[in-house]
Order: sequence, then structure tokens, then C-alpha cells
Amino acid sequence: MIDRAKLEAIVREAGRIALAGWPGDGHALDHWEKSPGNPVCAVDLEVDSFLKKELHALLPAAGWLSEETVDAPARLNDAMVWLVDPVDGTRDFIRGRTGWAVSVALVNTRRPLFGYLFAPARRRGEGGEFWSAEAGKGAWRNGERLTASCRESLPGSRVPAHKLAPEDADLQLVEQPNSIALRMAMVAADEADLLATLRWGFEWDIAAAGLIAREAGAAVTDAFGRPLNYNKHDPRAFGVLCSSNGIHAQAVERLAERAERFSA
Repeated sequence: MIDRAKLEAIVREAGRIALAGWPGDGHALDHWEKSPGNPVCAVDLEVDSFLKKELHALLPAAGWLSEETVDAPARLNDAMVWLVDPVDGTRDFIRGRTGWAVSVALVNTRRPLFGYLFAPARRRGEGGEFWSAEAGKGAWRNGERLTASCRESLPGSRVPAHKLAPEDADLQLVEQPNSIALRMAMVAADEADLLATLRWGFEWDIAAAGLIAREAGAAVTDAFGRPLNYNKHDPRAFGVLCSSNGIHAQAVERLAERAERFSA
């Protein structure tokens, strides 16, 4: 149905385009705010334009939903849809930090079929971090198959965050990339045990990473523990909870009151 080698090449080229404008390598950067607290830069738009052109050429029948493109309701009539965040983690990108990635997913009948993340500024000596997954066929990073965290107990779990709420003081902080997709991928790679957000987020942020984590053996739901679906009329979900299967129910229970309060 789809040329996987060509798809991977497109995602890698998108990452190369982004890296060429990354201020961490000393490049000047044009950036602004789409809305208060919502940054965007010229590279976001350049990568978005490239991906839209190339992915449409690869699979003309698929619809399109991207953070940097005005939503077109016609996508709702498409069985297959590309979900794209051209630079997930724009804040880290603008600041010259490495915690950003290109995120591309292909959804088929509301479920992710392919997911790709490319973080070219990380592991520069290895050509960056390239993550991929195909539904039912596993997840990979730089050619190595991934096995997610198998932790069974919530206390002591590794969480990619800068700080913890007082009620979560029994958890353990680890590195936090700005990209939520990379934080989910850390669970897939057994570098974290739990990623949880308690805010409304968009499908393009989590579709690719969610498939990668799930194919590595993690549990991936919204903040209430409900399944995630994609290409919805309102392309949002309240929170994301990505964890080892062994602690998922415990995390849902711990977050339940806060999820109800913050989602209201």
C-alpha cells in the first residue's frame, strides 16, 4: 500500500530541513507567538510545507491534519489521514535545546497505522534518534527493537518532568524533553515508566509516539484511562497517560480526581 522506505526518507529529510535552521547550531531564527504562550517559528512552517507536499505525493488519497495547517473538515471523510507536528517541542527548538522532534503518523479508520519520530539534534554522532512503528509489527529506535518499561509499582516510577506535585513526591524525576512525543517515546525505550498530562492536547502531538509506545508494550490512553481515537471532528483529547502496563491502573486511580477537576 505504501512505500515504507520512501516514507522514512521523507521524515528524515524533514528532520534535516529542521536541523538546518536549528539555533543550537548557531543559526538565526525567526519566531513569534500564534497566541500567548504558543510559539511558532519559520522552520515549523517550512517543514510543514515540505511534509504536506511529499506525503500527499506518496499517498494522494490520505487527508491531512497538522499543527501548522488550517484544519479542513474534508479530512473527516477520509479513511486515512496524515497527522503531523512538523516540530514537536518548539520551545526547546527555539532555545537551541535538543528536546524536539518531527512527528508523522498515518491513521487508518481512526487508529494509527504508521508512526515516525525523528530527533536529529539528539545523538548527533549516530545521526540523531529515529523512531518508527507499524501497527502489529513492533517499534524501533535506530534499528534496535524497543521493549517498554515493565514496572509493576507506581511509587518510584521514573517520570520525565521538571517538578512533581506534592501528592506525587514518591515518583522519580528524569530528563524532560519539551516534546511530549519524545517523553512518550522514553516510556517505549524503558527510559521512563510514566508520562501523564492533565490538559487538553491535540492528536498530532501524540499519534506517532502513541503507536511507538504501544508497539513497544506500553499502555497508552487519555488521562481517564480511555482509548484514544484519531481524526475526530474535535481533534483533541484530555490528557495522555503513557506507562508500563503494570502501573497504568494505579496511575489512572491516582490522577482521577485531578483529571475530573482540570477537564471541567
